[in-house]
Amino acid sequence: MATWKDVEDAEPEFAARVRKIFDAGENKIIATLRADGSPRVSGIEAQFRDGEVTFGSMPGSRKGADLRRDPRFALHAPSPDPPQDKTTWAGDAKLSGRAVPVGALTEGPEGEHFRAEIDEVVVTRLNDSATMLVIESWRPGGGLRRVERA
Repeated sequence: MATWKDVEDAEPEFAARVRKIFDAGENKIIATLRADGSPRVSGIEAQFRDGEVTFGSMPGSRKGADLRRDPRFALHAPSPDPPQDKTTWAGDAKLSGRAVPVGALTEGPEGEHFRAEIDEVVVTRLNDSATMLVIESWRPGGGLRRVERA
């Protein structure tokens, strides 16, 4: 597992693009696992701060209960529609890993604070001529991988 700082140190240009996509809007989507193993998708706010990705959950929330029981999650950036000129689309970003509880939220409403241990970061976008799908993925110890699909 890695921190966001590990991603920034290993692949600064890739990390900057991921961060730009995540920063395009306040509301992100998190997927957690219910007790029966099925997915739960919820809206969430997440922050990139001091080399960490952090997020919170309200007291008694199902997402917090999910993360305490099984810390695996996937976090998806805001996903606006691609512009008419698809060559200018920054793409779609997501990261996955495990949520580590770090205590009570210290700002805003009451709740729990989590930090992300990152297992994978992915950007899906179009190539410069908007003729192929480009999937870039980073994993700790595996580096950055790029695949193009027609």
